[in-house]
Amino acid sequence: MNTPPFPMFRRMAAAVAAATVAVFATQAADNAKFKADPAKVLGAENCKECHAPIIEAWEKTHHFLSFAAGFNGKPAMHRTDEAKAILKKMGERSAKRGACVQCHYTGMASDTGRIKTVSGTSCESCHGGGRDWNKVHSAKEDPMALAKAEKLGMIRPHMTYAVAANCYICHTVPNEELVNKGGHTAGSAFELVSWSQGEVRHNLQKSEGKTNAEPAAEHKRMLYIVGRLLDLEYGLRGLAAAKEDGAYSQAMAKRVKDAKAKLTQLAAAVPAAGRIAALADDAQLKHGNAAALNAIVDKVAAAAMDFSKANDGSKFAAVDKLIPGPDQYKGKAHMP
Repeated sequence: MNTPPFPMFRRMAAAVAAATVAVFATQAADNAKFKADPAKVLGAENCKECHAPIIEAWEKTHHFLSFAAGFNGKPAMHRTDEAKAILKKMGERSAKRGACVQCHYTGMASDTGRIKTVSGTSCESCHGGGRDWNKVHSAKEDPMALAKAEKLGMIRPHMTYAVAANCYICHTVPNEELVNKGGHTAGSAFELVSWSQGEVRHNLQKSEGKTNAEPAAEHKRMLYIVGRLLDLEYGLRGLAAAKEDGAYSQAMAKRVKDAKAKLTQLAAAVPAAGRIAALADDAQLKHGNAAALNAIVDKVAAAAMDFSKANDGSKFAAVDKLIPGPDQYKGKAHMP
């Protein structure tokens, strides 16, 4: 057999190297589309052994429906006429690969590095990819297990700001083109208590699935206050990313104004809310203003995180009258 000339080997090697770089670049871009790092995602089935009641309740929610049909007999999200219309406008063929994946799906990396959507919005979308902390957090014989898991990236329920930020990342729709070109709504009319205590509530672990109780009043106050702070932060983030005057930038500017008004309303009971709202007083609410708006975002985010860490809600009973009641919850909390 004739051996190919050495220059041909070099050209082949160069082509393989270039292809490898391109593959890894594509994988990195795909990873960035998802909230939870696909390389660290284990999948909801991995949680079921210890958290079966929560998984069974999740399987009745719209978050689950993004991937699988069955909720009230409705089709999966990607099979709806609305999703198909948006995909057509965006020039995309699959909701599981394009602009929809960041919020509607959980991605998992295979051994080859390829990303596959394995479910709708799931446990790891909110609590972080579990590869590094899953075994640690389930070590029942270790009293420090959960604290160790936090250091490895687990986002636990008491970490109000971090958990809630994962809600606002999606419910403010961080994609200008998806709104302006695709016709997607520019964010939900999202309020953290009414949405988190509806169908997605899964306070089932301590009762082993017997009750799905609401959180304590103190925690509910923190959800309400931190949610209002995050609404301001993510409205500013969205506007900072806006490149043109359109439905998206206009919606984000309105979101900022509304969030500031709500925080001002809170200021009498929670002085920090007024101080944080004031950080955006000089913001020019227009597209193409990224540098100035992001500087304000950094201050708002830091102040909101500090507030969340420093308070437990016990001092804010005056906020109770502002918190939505069960009649305003988004759907009904499910049982297994």
